[in-house]
Amino acid sequence: MRIIFSGMLAGVPHNGGATWAVLQYLLGFRRLGHDVLFVEPVDALTPENVSYFEAVVSAYGLEGNASLLESGGSDSAGVPYSRLREWARAADLLVNVSGMLRHEELREPILSRVYLDLDPVFNQLWHSEGVDVGFAGHTQFVTVGQAIGRPGCHVPTDGLRWIPTLPPVVLGEWTPSERIELDALTTVANWRSYGSIRRDGVLYGQKAHAFRELIELPTRTNEAILLGLAIDADEHRDLEALERHRWRLRDPRAVAGTPERYWRFVRGSKAELGIAKAGYVTARSGWFSDRSACYLASGRPVLAHETGFSEFLPTGEGLFAFSTVDEALAAIDELSTDYKRHARAARRIAEEYFDSDRVLPQLLEAVTAGP
Repeated sequence: MRIIFSGMLAGVPHNGGATWAVLQYLLGFRRLGHDVLFVEPVDALTPENVSYFEAVVSAYGLEGNASLLESGGSDSAGVPYSRLREWARAADLLVNVSGMLRHEELREPILSRVYLDLDPVFNQLWHSEGVDVGFAGHTQFVTVGQAIGRPGCHVPTDGLRWIPTLPPVVLGEWTPSERIELDALTTVANWRSYGSIRRDGVLYGQKAHAFRELIELPTRTNEAILLGLAIDADEHRDLEALERHRWRLRDPRAVAGTPERYWRFVRGSKAELGIAKAGYVTARSGWFSDRSACYLASGRPVLAHETGFSEFLPTGEGLFAFSTVDEALAAIDELSTDYKRHARAARRIAEEYFDSDRVLPQLLEAVTAGP
């Protein structure tokens, strides 16, 4: 197939985890033999985002197949706009993360236009409140919120049929790591991403809200917990609480500011302690992190904040779901009983559930099968 894929590589540069979330699709589709063109709209072309874009494109062999495009205009870095128009006229499929690509000239010629939702709950809630999150103009809707549209998930669908998918991992890029360089449970996170949403008296919050519920965790275990955490220096009360409860913080740009640094940080960790946005948890969305999938593929066990994902993925060996501090502590204790067994189980889960060679063909089948 000829696929145009639109998402974010460089709009917020030096975010290696977000970059990898897109690379998994680009490299994964290419592995399957599809012809893929990447387009990223940005407000403006700047030396910083162009430099980061060009470095990623070069490092992962995407030259001639990627364009950083000025929103609302035709200026670009990489593939020129004239070629993008030619591609659109011949493309079989558009995969559009959060509806980022809004150039009608590039979207409308493509008959199959997929909205790919990597931020479930918030996209649907904002849409239900009348906020334009880019749903219009798409023919299919895909989400990593496994439970959206199912009983027990408190997310409005507004009549749309959401197709669930798991985040893909290109396993050849994420092989099992033998050496632990960081003897700690780690993760990479943003304290806040954007505003929370309150609906029908229920708050759908950010990671800040989730962390506060789990703040005492490091004081109750001998395991070190290390966060590559993006948090504003003005968050004085929260920063003091994190320090007092022995959360170890690192500059996220230092540990994950490029795809390579992120890759090394994940693979060098002992395991992941993944804390979800409070909104994902409250809604029982079934969301599972693309970052956690990378840990699993690297043979690193994952302790993940329960969002309802345990209904769709196996837990108890290599992957643990927790909702409370006590449940997280129990998972840490279990991990210590036979770390190597859990590390092997983590990789098996990645191979069975997140392998891009499985996930992406299933996705393509679902969006091309018709109503």
